[in-house]
Formats: sequence, C-alpha cells, structure tokens
Amino acid sequence: MNNEIQQFDFKGASLRTLTDEAGEPWFVLKDCMSILDLGNPTETVKMFDEDEFSTAEVIDSIGRRQQAYIISEPGLYRLVMRSRKPEAKEFQRWVTHEVLPAIRKTGGYIPTTDADDDMTILAKAVMIGQRTMEAQKQKIAEQQTRIVELEPKARFADAVAASDGTCLVGELAKMLRQNGMDIGQNRLFRLLQADGYLGKSGSNRNVPTQRAMDLGLFRIKETTVTHADGHTTVSRTPKVTGKGQRYFIDRYWGRAQPTLEAGA
Repeated sequence: MNNEIQQFDFKGASLRTLTDEAGEPWFVLKDCMSILDLGNPTETVKMFDEDEFSTAEVIDSIGRRQQAYIISEPGLYRLVMRSRKPEAKEFQRWVTHEVLPAIRKTGGYIPTTDADDDMTILAKAVMIGQRTMEAQKQKIAEQQTRIVELEPKARFADAVAASDGTCLVGELAKMLRQNGMDIGQNRLFRLLQADGYLGKSGSNRNVPTQRAMDLGLFRIKETTVTHADGHTTVSRTPKVTGKGQRYFIDRYWGRAQPTLEAGA
C-alpha cells in the first residue's frame, strides 16, 4: 500500500485517500462515515467483505500517525447505500465523476481551499505533475521492453510475407538462425521428427505425418525421378506452409533446444 495520503475537500469536510500497488484508491473509513453521518467505524467494518476493507497508517487532524480503517471503492459504494443523509448521492457522484477519474488519469487530485494562494496551488500541481511524469516514464519503459521482445518475431513475420508462402525445411532453419535461434537444417529435421511432425524411418522418413498435414503445416512436393536403367521413382519433399512457419516459430522461439546426435 502506498502510504502517501491525498486529502480532498467535500463541502468543508476532509476525505483522505491513498492508493495500493495496483493504483486503486482506498478511502479512510472515519472520513467517509463523518461525511455520510454514520456511526462507529469499528462496528461498521463488520459489514464489509474481506477485500473491501483494510488498515493503513494515516495522519490525524493534529499531526499524529495512527492506524485507521480504510475501504476500497466497492466498499465506499456499499457504505453510501446505508446513509440516509441527503448529500450521500451528491457525495458519491463527486467521488465517481471528479475524484476517481482525476486520480486514475493524472495520479493525483488538486484539492484547494479559499485559503490557498497561487503559489500553494502551483506547488500542489507540480507535485502531481512529477508523479504523472514518473508514471508515464515507467509506462514508456515497459512498452519499449515489449517492443524489444517482439522485434525478432516481427522480423520473422516479414520474412514469411516476402516468401511465396511455402519454404523448404532448410530455408525455415535459416530464417530461424538469422533471427537468433541456434539451429541448422539437420537439427531442425531431427527436432520435427522427435516432435511427431515428420516421419522417422523407411519410406516415411522426413515425410509429414498425418497430424502435421491435418494441421496444414506442410505441403508435399512430388517429383518423378527417371533412373539410368529406365525405371522411375517418386521423390516426396516436405515444404512448410505459411501457417506452418508461424506455427513453428511460435512453438520453438526461445525454447532450449534438446540435445540431439552429432552432425547437426
């Protein structure tokens, strides 16, 4: 919980708030009850669910630090519903339409009184501006980190878009390697075999499995080969579809590669 107290003024009555680690506002229960003309805070906490109230260190009207009950935004609405004071609805509207939007947009609210001079108001605004800039810097840093993380995948997507839609397994290995993945053609073939996308032996060696074909990851290129004695055979070459390229990059990117036999 952030113990920095923000104090607002509602028709001359003080309302102290603070925020938790997620940036959600909490309200000092005693202040809310005073504004709403309700009873004892110690007894009132029994009406709240466990996630609607807590305690925090606050400063009282004469500067003393003490523990006080605080309530969440849902807890505040529950409390407002118990008040018969005519101003209760007005108080709720003030909180929801002015205080909360200001806190969430700028990280603070500038409460002023008739006693505040221009310099005091300016000082309050500067403090809130500094908090806002720090929050913005943090947001930009998080976005930049995310961009750096996504950049390799973006380069891969560009490579796929520039192709004719299909590629050989060796070409896929080259794209993966160019984008920081330590793998070659033979190693990728064995990885695809081990994971059940290509056949492992006999006439089905390196031929896409039924599962891989059902997923649309490969096409098979068939080539008729005429031998010296006149007989012919059909050579089947797996080609990775555009869907397959994206599938395998999502599956293998950043994954620690298994130890395979030498010769990769």
